[in-house]
Amino acid sequence: MAHSPLPLLISVTLFIVEQGEAKPFFYFLFLAGCESQILSTSRIRSVTYDVHALYHCQASFAAAIAITDLFKTTLGPKGMDKILQSTGRGHEVTVTNDGATILKSLHIDNPAAKVLIDISKVQDDEVGDGTTSVVVLAGELLREAEKLVAVKIHPMIIISGYRMAAECARNAFLRRVVDNRENARLGAFCTTSCGCCYEGSINLEAIQIIKKPGGSLKDSFLDDGFILDKKIGLGQPKRIENAKILVANTAMDTDKVKIYGACVRVDSMSKVAEIEGAEKEKMREKVQKIIAHGINCFVNRQLIYNFPEELFADAGILAIEHADFDGIEHLALVTGSEIASTFDNPESVKLGHCKLIEEIMIGEDKLIHFSGVEMGQACTIVLRGASYHVLDEAERSLHDALCVLSQTVNDTRVLFGGRWPEMVMAKEVDELARKTPGKNADLVAQLRAERHKEGCNAGIDVISGSVGDMAELGICELFKVKQAVLLSATEAAEMILRVDEIITCAPRRREDGM
Repeated sequence: MAHSPLPLLISVTLFIVEQGEAKPFFYFLFLAGCESQILSTSRIRSVTYDVHALYHCQASFAAAIAITDLFKTTLGPKGMDKILQSTGRGHEVTVTNDGATILKSLHIDNPAAKVLIDISKVQDDEVGDGTTSVVVLAGELLREAEKLVAVKIHPMIIISGYRMAAECARNAFLRRVVDNRENARLGAFCTTSCGCCYEGSINLEAIQIIKKPGGSLKDSFLDDGFILDKKIGLGQPKRIENAKILVANTAMDTDKVKIYGACVRVDSMSKVAEIEGAEKEKMREKVQKIIAHGINCFVNRQLIYNFPEELFADAGILAIEHADFDGIEHLALVTGSEIASTFDNPESVKLGHCKLIEEIMIGEDKLIHFSGVEMGQACTIVLRGASYHVLDEAERSLHDALCVLSQTVNDTRVLFGGRWPEMVMAKEVDELARKTPGKNADLVAQLRAERHKEGCNAGIDVISGSVGDMAELGICELFKVKQAVLLSATEAAEMILRVDEIITCAPRRREDGM
């Protein structure tokens, strides 16, 4: 006996309304009005599942597109900055247009949006640049996919087309790459990542970046050697030649009874003096062990109290205290030393060497300069700016430029910049699909007109605001960055397209006795 489907249809309709979706609501009302059509329970479940999958698919599209729209305005030389305000104590404010920095600060619950964040992090870890481009490209792919899904095209068909387009675009890049192995002007690769060019070491670990507020960005400079952001103490030598450096991470305070709750009872003040004398004698022995290494410079991660500092000064040894951990790691690397914590066996401790240690002034601050270090590639970039916000953004831009330079050594293939790769990619995909998508912007229209010419190298010259020849202007972009953006964005779009439902996992249960 066939039952009326109306009660089942009404229950499905209420479920869709609770999810906030309007279209399926009217769709089911229409089905409920068709009295001549009797649907089975299994059919109702099938329709319910399809609408449920469509809801989650659209939710994934909406989240990914929202992330893309947030990032689109940060691209290019006219890209806008975002102000990131922390919700924690202090409400710290960060002003940036760096994609990786913005993504790390976002609190995202939608799984599809988290996929875009993950591919941006991978892009940053692999090549160091293109973090915003990969998110925008993936989002635009999903935006177009949403239109196709709305006209009942299956996601797997869209994925197949994306794979064909990605392979077509990659082959177009491979046919047009230029091997820049013989070109010594490495600074040309920085034009799209940073406003300045850097020539020097490719070992990023040997590059120290110091930020000092004051002046302008034009006052920033590159220094051969290593600069430690510390001051030389009173009574210490201000200049040391042919330095032998011991880098350590050890306690240099006067030893006390460090057992919590310990109590020492004495019957007179002379006993207290004896205890203090024993503590000083123990510290004196430790300082003598350090001096026995034959050094004239001692750099410690922890504090150096007055008594040991006085002993070092009497021995003519420069003692530098409370150096930040990143600073002493860089110093140990460039001077060829190792960070020590025990000093009983001097032969097992590796000392660092440099030709000169001296105190210098940058702005109003005193710093310690190590020149002629054992690692000849070592250098320090000193950034100057009006505020810490400006300095932080300059450091992020510099980081992108240095990462591109380091990748260039591993893969010397480059493509012309100025959005020339995107126009080549669009042309090849257009020819493959036999259609012309896009917007009618003036510069883009000019580029489209140029791209059909044989041997076209046209791109956008952001200095003059016109279309120029990228080969003549020397504007290049790293092939590895563009390839990673293309492949990662396509894979992310494919992954999100495959999703038809989002399942929230149950929280982990506490074990018994917790």
